[in-house]
Amino acid sequence: MNIYEETKFLIKKYNIMANKNLGQNFLIENSVIHTILDSAKISKEDLVIEIGPGLGTLTQELLQRAKKVIAIELDEKMITILNDRFRFYDNFQLIHQDILKIDLQKLIQEEKKEKMHIKIVANLPYYITTPIIMKLLEDKLPIESITVMVQKEVAERLTAIPGEKNTGAITYCVSYYSEPTEVMVVPNNFFIPAPQVDSEVIHLTIRENPPVKLKNEAFFFKIIKASFMQRRKTLMNGLANGNICTKEKAKEILNKMNLPENTRGETLRMEQFAQISNMLWEE
Repeated sequence: MNIYEETKFLIKKYNIMANKNLGQNFLIENSVIHTILDSAKISKEDLVIEIGPGLGTLTQELLQRAKKVIAIELDEKMITILNDRFRFYDNFQLIHQDILKIDLQKLIQEEKKEKMHIKIVANLPYYITTPIIMKLLEDKLPIESITVMVQKEVAERLTAIPGEKNTGAITYCVSYYSEPTEVMVVPNNFFIPAPQVDSEVIHLTIRENPPVKLKNEAFFFKIIKASFMQRRKTLMNGLANGNICTKEKAKEILNKMNLPENTRGETLRMEQFAQISNMLWEE
């Protein structure tokens, strides 16, 4: 039975429909599953945390490759299905909870064994992709990588090179904490029901050390957020409107860096944001 047939069977057996409020779309293409597993390099030394397993399509394959899989699912209907499907697997643990409310640090500390590698995989709902990605990165979890499927447009922002096309505030955050790579585009007809847009699998390799040196990390991200609050506004206005500094001070710093006064945040490299942050922090 292939994934498409299996998905149709489960939908009929449990009399369920995709929950639009939770952004559910069920993957029905085998090749995508294997690409996710291969890009995450899942092995018997890995503890895998799967976010939003849904019907368990990816879970099934993860259980074959990983030492242990902890699946975190919010939808109560899916909990019933997952418990039924994987009740005989001794390397499966299911948590019925909102990923944004879970203490992942505590969970990993309780579950991690010596020499075990921690990896996260997920097919993230479009409407909540950014908060989940930011939680996983900002919590500074002892993980090696994050492999996720997200909306293609979001993937392009997450994997963009800071200062180039498609750059957003989250681009700098992702690049600060990880090395992002695009893995594969997933057409919308690879799901049921088919979403209106294509998806993309991306892989984030967590950095051991940040790519820039900062006087204050929180202040650095505050500057980036202020710079992107109003797209197409100048950096000078963004810093002033975000109560980071006065326009005069921003102008002074831009002059020191040999940057024009009409510079916009999305054109800056991460090193330049770090320089601005460190200069302002010392004031």
